[in-house]
Amino acid sequence: MLTIPADQLPEYVDRELAPSDWIHIDQAQINAFADATLDHQFIHVDEKLAAQTPFGTTIAHGYLTMSLISHLLEECGIGPENAAMVINYGSDKVRFLQPVAVDSDVRMRAVLLSVTEKTPGQILLKTGVTIDIKGKEKPALVAEILSLFVIQ
Repeated sequence: MLTIPADQLPEYVDRELAPSDWIHIDQAQINAFADATLDHQFIHVDEKLAAQTPFGTTIAHGYLTMSLISHLLEECGIGPENAAMVINYGSDKVRFLQPVAVDSDVRMRAVLLSVTEKTPGQILLKTGVTIDIKGKEKPALVAEILSLFVIQ
């Protein structure tokens, strides 16, 4: 994460940040997510049945893809220096545009959309994120992510 003085954050609004590294999504990760969320729909975990669908293979849960955002923001997001913690404050305008097939690679691109001081020592950032799928033109998802930074 790029950390800068809080008063400089507005200078980064509407600027695209460097993308994250690619992350490989395999069947073991999809199965583990299914176990954690109790979502064992066949399209995610049954390779034989999923092969008979228009996708031709299993696909990652949309929420699995979305759950990577926290990690990816740590890698390629932006935040104020001297933050004691960052809290997931919510999401706006989440759209799942294309499924992520098993054994795909994904990465995130981010743009800082707004900076708001909620209270003294609390800064809310809205970041536009796009999860790309390697080799595909259409992204897996787009969203606006809200992160509350508590400054020391």
